[in-house]
Amino acid sequence: MKLLVVATALGPLGSGRGGGVELTLAGLVAGLLQRGHRITVLAAEGSQLPVDCAAAELWRCGGSPQPSVQHQGREALITMPADALLARFWRRVLAEAPAAGVDAVLNLGYDWLPFWLTPTAPLPLFHLVSMGSVNAAMDAVIAEVAAWDQRRLAFHTAAQAADFAIPHPALLVGNGFDLSAYQFRTEPEALLGWVGRVAPEKGLEDAAAAAARCGMPLAVWGLVEDEAYAAAVQASVPAGTLQWRGFLPTAQLQGELGCCRALLNTPKWNEAYGNVVVEAMACGVPVLAYRRGGPGELVQPGVNGWLVEPDDVTALAEAVKQVERIDRSSCRQWVELHASREVLAERIEVWLEQGLQP
Repeated sequence: MKLLVVATALGPLGSGRGGGVELTLAGLVAGLLQRGHRITVLAAEGSQLPVDCAAAELWRCGGSPQPSVQHQGREALITMPADALLARFWRRVLAEAPAAGVDAVLNLGYDWLPFWLTPTAPLPLFHLVSMGSVNAAMDAVIAEVAAWDQRRLAFHTAAQAADFAIPHPALLVGNGFDLSAYQFRTEPEALLGWVGRVAPEKGLEDAAAAAARCGMPLAVWGLVEDEAYAAAVQASVPAGTLQWRGFLPTAQLQGELGCCRALLNTPKWNEAYGNVVVEAMACGVPVLAYRRGGPGELVQPGVNGWLVEPDDVTALAEAVKQVERIDRSSCRQWVELHASREVLAERIEVWLEQGLQP
């Protein structure tokens, strides 16, 4: 197949602004290329593709980044800035993709416009939904696509799909990672880890509090989206508890993440999947997570980590004491079986081929 993959309109690939969508795109593009498909990626100006995606053609587009619907509020109206990157993306898709012989378009952005266009577009549009329910207008347009032809939608996890009003059982594809990029570490340091965008919905304050109760430092990797929030978390725990490591590309992140005794995963909302959960496991790091959203499906208690009830910092700190019971090799083995990019590419291929049938 000849496929056009449309990236998030939040910012350039490689900037970290797209969160987990950037990692998802890299995994599925590389995997689909390996399976012989011809891939074009449409992304914001300034984007760079990873080396293992170099065989894909890259279309770049300028414009003002789209504000994340996640931060707009449940009843917020759908808006676009002047000179909107999102509008330019989809104008180019509709104008150029049919003439380029594209068989299908795979949208990775969580934006209203491409979903709304789906029933009337001149070529098939498919959507890998990247978040759970955060906005009423998004819920409605996803439900409309599902009622029209649910084959155009795929989800990462059952917990995510359950957020939406869809008439049939959801197609679940999980996610996929280049496991050669993650080094398995057998011996950890006396260090806990936390990875994600530093913003209130990610719950860093809970991980910080748990680390402080255990008397262990917490390394924090990720793009700081909310400086005031980061400062408040810093002030809430004893000096030296937090080690701010910043946003790192995968090669550097995995080298540091693998040193952790455990990863703490503390989202305050229904995470669609939990890329950082799998990245940690790929390095042999057990995950201590809230029983919420996608991570609640990825963590198998006693095998690759432990689950505790959402927002229970005391239980999270107690779980840290149990982490030595986890065999780190079991964490890596789970990822190899369930979340390689080869597994993801095969699932995506089957989904698209079935969706293109009359």
